[in-house]
Amino acid sequence: MRVGIVAQRGNSRAAYLAADLRELLADEDVEVWLDTETAATLDGDGHDVDTFDACELVVSIGGDGTFLFAARGAGSTPVLGVNLGEVGFLNAVAPGQAVETTRRAVRRYEETGEVSHREVPRVTATGEDWALNPALNEVVVAGEQRGHGHGVDVEVRVDGSLYEATHADGVLVATPTGSTAYNLSEGGPLVTPGVDALVVTGMCPVEPMPPLVTGLDSEVTVRVDGPEYAVVSSDGRNRERVATPAVVTVQTTDDPARVAGPETDFFQALNKLE
Repeated sequence: MRVGIVAQRGNSRAAYLAADLRELLADEDVEVWLDTETAATLDGDGHDVDTFDACELVVSIGGDGTFLFAARGAGSTPVLGVNLGEVGFLNAVAPGQAVETTRRAVRRYEETGEVSHREVPRVTATGEDWALNPALNEVVVAGEQRGHGHGVDVEVRVDGSLYEATHADGVLVATPTGSTAYNLSEGGPLVTPGVDALVVTGMCPVEPMPPLVTGLDSEVTVRVDGPEYAVVSSDGRNRERVATPAVVTVQTTDDPARVAGPETDFFQALNKLE
C-alpha cells in the first residue's frame, strides 16, 4: 500500500504529526510519499502532489485549504483530513485521533482492498480552448478587479434558460461542500451534505439576483463581457485569464472527490463560524 502525506506549510504542529504518521506507516510496512514541501521540512524525498493519484490513501494535515490542495492531486484517491484549523468542514479527524484513524484505514485496506470513503461532487469550468482543474468548493467567473467602476457584464443561463443578465463583480457556482466557503461570504445559502445541488450566487450584482439552488446535473453557462479580460478560478488556486466576450461552462465532473474517515458533524462545525 502507498500512502501520501500533505502537511500544512509553515505549521510545525502539522510537520510533527506528519513525522509521527510516517513512522507509524513504516512500522505497518507501508510505502510513504511526502509532498515536496512536507519532505523538505522532514528531510525526506518529496513527490509532486499532482502525482498522488498513484496512492491508495492521502492524509491531509491542516485546514480546509490544505485538504483542497491535497484533493487536487489525489484525483479519485480517498483523502483523510486531519483538522488543525478552526472549523474543518472537510477535516473530520482530530489531531489526537490521527495516528489511530490512519492505522485503521491501512488495516482495512489490507483486509478488503479498499479505503472506506464517501463521494462528494466536484465542478469544472471550461471555455473555448481551455479547462480548469476540477473544484471541490467553487468556480468563480469575475472581473480582474472588484468594486465601483469595475466588474463585468454577465449573462447567466441554467440548462439553456436565462436566469439573469446584469453587471456584477462576478458569479460563483458552488458545490454543497463549497456552500460553507466563498459562497457563504458572498451571501449564498448553506447546503447540507448529501443534497444533490449546485448554488449560483451573484457577487454584488447591480440588478437583483437571488442565490439560486439548482440540480447537481445542471449546466451553468456564464457569458462574460465588459473589460478586456475576465478571470475564471477553481477553488481560488487554478486561474484562467480569458479575453472577453467569452462563454464559461460550469458543470459537475464524472469523477467526484473521495473523502475518507468519519463524517464531520455539519451543524457542530457551523457553530464554529464567526
